[in-house]
Order: sequence, then C-alpha cells, then structure tokens
Amino acid sequence: MKVTLTSKGSDYTFKYNRGLGRHGWLRLTPAYSVKLVEELISETPKGKRILDPFSGTATTGLSSLEQGYNAVLCDINPFLIWFGNTKLAYFSNEDLLETKRLSLESASLSSYKLMGDNWVPDIHNINRWWDCDTLLSLAALRSAIVEKIGEPSDNPIFNLIWISFSRLIIETSSAAFNHVSMSFNGSTVKHEHNQIIELFLSIVESITSTAFVETSNHAQVLNCDSRFISNIDIEKVDHVVTSPPYPNRMSYIRELRPYMYWTKFLNHATEAADLDWKAIGGTWGSATSKLKTWHPSDIDLPELLIQKCTEIKMKDDKNADLMARYVQKYFYDMHQHFSSLKNLLNEGAKIDYIVGNSSFYGVKVESEKIFEDSLLTLGFKNVSSRIVRKRNSNKELFEFCVTAYL
Repeated sequence: MKVTLTSKGSDYTFKYNRGLGRHGWLRLTPAYSVKLVEELISETPKGKRILDPFSGTATTGLSSLEQGYNAVLCDINPFLIWFGNTKLAYFSNEDLLETKRLSLESASLSSYKLMGDNWVPDIHNINRWWDCDTLLSLAALRSAIVEKIGEPSDNPIFNLIWISFSRLIIETSSAAFNHVSMSFNGSTVKHEHNQIIELFLSIVESITSTAFVETSNHAQVLNCDSRFISNIDIEKVDHVVTSPPYPNRMSYIRELRPYMYWTKFLNHATEAADLDWKAIGGTWGSATSKLKTWHPSDIDLPELLIQKCTEIKMKDDKNADLMARYVQKYFYDMHQHFSSLKNLLNEGAKIDYIVGNSSFYGVKVESEKIFEDSLLTLGFKNVSSRIVRKRNSNKELFEFCVTAYL
C-alpha cells in the first residue's frame, strides 16, 4: 500500500474528496478518503470482486466502478443505502436533461408554494439550523418538488433532484464543518427566496455534470446488519475494502440527521435512537441507556480488550462503567462481523480495514491490535497493521489499515 505518514495526512481524510465529482455530492464528514480507497483497490487483480461491509457514502463502490471492478456494498442506514445507490447509478444524457427540466419546474412552482402552509421536519430547535425566512423558502421548494416528482424513491433521476435539495439545506444552514463532527456557526443567515432558487439550480447543474457515465461494471448497496453479513445472498468476494465506525462515540445518525429528516428517512428522534443502537458504535439518544443493561454472549474476546475495559471501568468517573461497556460492545460487534464475514470470502481473499484508535480517561484503546487479535482468533492469516495518518494534535491518535488474508 502506497501510504506514508504525514503530520495529519489530509489527503487521507474526507477533505480530499471535495470537488471530486460524485464523491463530493454531499458533505458527509464520516466519509474516508478516495485517494486511500483507490490505492487499496489498485491491489485487487482484475476480474475480482470487491466488498465494503460498511458502505457509508459508497466511496468504495464508486472507486471500484471508476477502476473497472464489480463491487457489493452493505449498510444499515436507509438514507445511505438510497444515497449510495444513486451515486452508483448510470444516467443517460436524456436522464440528465429530464432532471434539469423537472428541477426548473419545481423551482418555478416554489414561488406559488410560498403562500401555503408547507411541511417542515420535526428537528429539535430547527431555527438553530435555518432562520425563519430561509426555512419558509426551503419548505416551499420541497413542497414543489414533491408535487412534481413525489418523495424520495428508487428512481435515480428523481433522486438526483433530492440529493441536490439535500445539499441545498446544508449550504443554507448554520452547520459548520471545522471538525470531524458537525457543529454550528455563530448564527443563522437569512436567504431571499430567489437566492435559494439560484443556489438550488446551480447545485443541480453541478451534480448532473458529474453524474455517472456508462460502464460495464456493476456496484450496489444492500441493506444489511454487518454483524450478520453472511445472511446476504451474494457471490463470494476476493477483496474487502472498508472503514467501519471507530470506537469514538461519534454517532453517524447525528451527522446525517438534517438530510434524513428533510428526506423523511427519519420522522422522530426515537427512530434515530433505534437505528443508532443497531449500528456498530452507536450511542445516540436511548442507545446510551440500552447500553447500561447490555451483556455480551459467551464468546472468546481478545485479552487486550478485556484488559482495556477493566482499566476504563476502574477510572474515577461516574460514566466509567458505561464507557467500558461501550468499548466492549463495539469490539464484540466487530468480532461478530469478522466471524460472519469469513463465509463470504474466497480462499486467499484479502481484507483491508481502516480504523482509528481511541482514548477513554487516558486509557489508550488500540483498535488495530484488538482487530488483529480478533482476526487471528478466527483463523485469518498474515494479519498486520500499519499507520495511515496521524489523526489530530493528540500524539496518540492515529488511523490504521489492518490487513489480513483468509
């Protein structure tokens, strides 16, 4: 793998993806670097099949198609499945012209919708995201889009318009991306309706100009709980390239919620919490309270994991026991995933997992070593890891590529 360690290695983060065609359609900070994925995929012999069990924004699938490989991807989040499959779709020139026509008609209709009582999502403290006038314009445009094409669906042409609208809501919001996790700017900004429409149409133009060209290869995102990935009915694969959630308590639902509410993949906070509990590493909402009563089944977990969880639990903090449970459940779920994954791999298949280490109360949780121990226990061969990049100013936090063979 052609990876060198730099001070922060920004080329190997989501920042590298900005402006890279379809890879930059939406600002989703959990996405990993296209450059890193391309380097890993380039090691796959031609004609072999690629798998990403944690599809996220479909970076692996898109890079596979661009390099001439077939790929299958999995995710548990319905918005990411919908978004990923649209990114991987083929669009003819006629499709793109139809997308632009429907977008223009929706934009024109939105001016009339301004006078109506339009639906807005049930986002807590929504005016922290958008000022009142901007919110009214977004709601009017959304209502017009629904009248023209309906809610988000399996129709890729219509979905290009919905992805454009999703990008619009973020670009007109107070969301800030100065860190890996989404935060807020100091205040909201008022946008006139004509500004909203001009921006929307410019986004449509940008997205349609980078829509996928025809290819003989195929990639698809499937709905699957990666802990039990062998349940999906696919041909066996030869190379796994993926980046699972890190054990750092960052909730992907939290990062995605504005998109998911506006597209109605989420309607209530309870739905977000339920989905986050199903996801590996999730701690959003009631997922935290559920963690308090969680107990692992009787399987052999790495000794290093047990040691780290014990050290965290003994720290003098009211949440120490909860954090120990969180770490244990994360690696328990990943161990289940690795065990299930074996059934989908051809003999000699290679796996590459990009993961970061973490620190809880000063206890360094060495994710790469715990992954290595899990893989060795399950019979994988030639297990190793290497540093991809230094993650931030904390001298102990790095991102690793854990590699193994069946």
